[in-house]
Amino acid sequence: MKVLQVDLNKDYSHAIQEAVEVLNSGGVIIYPTDTLYGLGANVMNESAVKKIFQIKKRSLAKPMPLIIKNIVWAKGLAHINKRQEDMLEKIWPGKVTVVMAKKGIVPDIVTSGQKTVGMRVPDHLFVDQLLGKFGYPLTSTSANISGDEGTGDIYKIIETFSGEACRPDLIIDVGILPKSEPSTVLDLTGGKPKIIRVGPSRPDQLIRSLNI
Repeated sequence: MKVLQVDLNKDYSHAIQEAVEVLNSGGVIIYPTDTLYGLGANVMNESAVKKIFQIKKRSLAKPMPLIIKNIVWAKGLAHINKRQEDMLEKIWPGKVTVVMAKKGIVPDIVTSGQKTVGMRVPDHLFVDQLLGKFGYPLTSTSANISGDEGTGDIYKIIETFSGEACRPDLIIDVGILPKSEPSTVLDLTGGKPKIIRVGPSRPDQLIRSLNI
């Protein structure tokens, strides 16, 4: 398990390149987002996704959320109509994970066999550049052992996984992240949007922004 310290105020292209190399080889990274640190693997690589479940000690029955670069990526992964697209344009990038009806391209291991997929476009330059360089969506489950709380404290994360037999391959350490809760989860699969997890985005403001 390699820990790579990165200063986001300086050139970090080397860190992006190293993370991409790990991901291309089927490896697992821990990376910063606008909420918490995430455990990332190539969504399209089923063996890499399986590693995430093993590292996190997460049940295969629990779907894995994704991070994506933009709405164009979302439309390649899920069935999105014009009304839903208009909603996404109001809330992305940001701290809202949206549940949509998935397309067949999304491996079943990611969604635990369910017909829906959760996706988010983070408001974070490092993640945006990482996705742009890598070219594939990543898993975005929080970097912790299943049952524990996600965190933005990289020192706790390093301590946690240093003691585990199954570890991530690379940790991108940008320091302690600004305090944040996990993302809000918004279900758009029904006739009316439904908030199924309250996070940093206040439900009343989110509903007003969607004009519903």
